[in-house]
Amino acid sequence: MLTFTEAQLVTWLSPLLWPFIRVLALFTAAPVFSLRAIPMRTKIGLAFFISLAAQPSLVGQPIVDINSPQAVGAVLQQVGVGLSIGFAVRLVFAAVELAGELVGLQMGLNFAAFFDPSSNAQVSAVSRFLGHMATLMFVVINGHLMVLLAVIKSFDAFPTDGNILTMLAQVKLYTLGAELFSSALWIALPMIGLLLFVNLTLGIVSRVAPQMNIYAIGFPITLAMGLIGLTATLPMLDQPVLSLMQKMIDLFSATR
Repeated sequence: MLTFTEAQLVTWLSPLLWPFIRVLALFTAAPVFSLRAIPMRTKIGLAFFISLAAQPSLVGQPIVDINSPQAVGAVLQQVGVGLSIGFAVRLVFAAVELAGELVGLQMGLNFAAFFDPSSNAQVSAVSRFLGHMATLMFVVINGHLMVLLAVIKSFDAFPTDGNILTMLAQVKLYTLGAELFSSALWIALPMIGLLLFVNLTLGIVSRVAPQMNIYAIGFPITLAMGLIGLTATLPMLDQPVLSLMQKMIDLFSATR
């Protein structure tokens, strides 16, 4: 009869358990993977399959005893790294949506707000449109594969040693807030400049011809120019999204 010792079981389960927890934590926060339309059983099965397929590239990882006190720190580390990767990728979509809010404010379309079930908040029409475009672009450029590659490469930078404080100190997630606002402003800058020029032109027209009702013609002109500007600048959205995605993923795939 075959017999197994506890040390053998720990040696077999440890390389599979910790990647499974890290990938599953990623699926709860990363865009596309965290959609409510995807059943939880599918997420669990996919996380197990990814952790199993990644075993050849995870050679040399520390073996943490499941029954030891260090296992608690290892679980916290895996959950922290997985959530951090998903949060960093989510910031890319948040930057695009914030750019849409700025553009919608300039166009006068912020009153057309809809309820977004993913964020449980009111989102303007332009922000939701750009968010959907970013999601489609994320899938087209194989962003989901980049995220999965980043979570596997993160074991090189943050091995399973249970030290979550080292990960937080190295990644510096608190600095990503500045990246969110600066990236959103850069994405929305062409549209803001165009609509600012339109508003200046309408201001000059209102001074030259005071009898003209600028409020009656200003909104249609601003809306039309905003739609034309969105059509012209939308093909250029791929470069900032791709560069932001690569920058966020490099935070976790760089070796120490």
